[in-house]
Amino acid sequence: MGSDLVLNADFAPVAALLADRGRAAMLTALLDGRPLAAGELARVAGVSAPTASAHLARLLDGGLVTVVKQGRHRYYRLRGSEVAQVIEALSRLGAPVEPRSLRQSRDARRLREARTCYDHLAGRAGVALFAALVDGGLIEADGDDGLDVTAKGEERLAALGLDVAASRRARRTFAGACLDWTERRPHLSGALGAALTARMIDLGWFERGTTRRALVVTRVGSEGLAGSFGCVLV
Repeated sequence: MGSDLVLNADFAPVAALLADRGRAAMLTALLDGRPLAAGELARVAGVSAPTASAHLARLLDGGLVTVVKQGRHRYYRLRGSEVAQVIEALSRLGAPVEPRSLRQSRDARRLREARTCYDHLAGRAGVALFAALVDGGLIEADGDDGLDVTAKGEERLAALGLDVAASRRARRTFAGACLDWTERRPHLSGALGAALTARMIDLGWFERGTTRRALVVTRVGSEGLAGSFGCVLV
């Protein structure tokens, strides 16, 4: 038997990092895709600054987050899309948290309508867009558990100024179907999902909402989604 044979992976240390509610809250906040300072993460988790620092040190050592330095300031972000996928998967398995206030209820509704799943569109808007891309023959299964863009899709995306070739060169999965946490139906993930989401934000189709991770579709966005992809948000 070869010495390099791996029978399984030791995921217990990672599971232990995710098992703390404070660290889980921090990681969930970082699903926004944008880096956050330790003070912001402490407020999100409802812990003191020293406790937040201890949590972040463990997350750094465990390879779940990384540090972005800007001058004397340090900001934290998820290490990559794979970490985001794990958090989203666990969210689907966990029991839903019932809103306890009007604000929480409003925030939950906004997140369900449209949000970022790390760096790609999720929620009802993401699910509707994915369905429109498939139904319109713009993306299709690639025969290897992934997705690919059709010739028709390449033309349609290029018309929006999206460089599909650049997404293919990215050091991550090109395109995939990510089971949505709230809708239990797929939305578009991978390098293509990230590039399309970024482009739609640049075009003003979506704007960042007041609720963390939430996106708001604009009038221009509603028209663009319908005109370009046959995606009608109701």
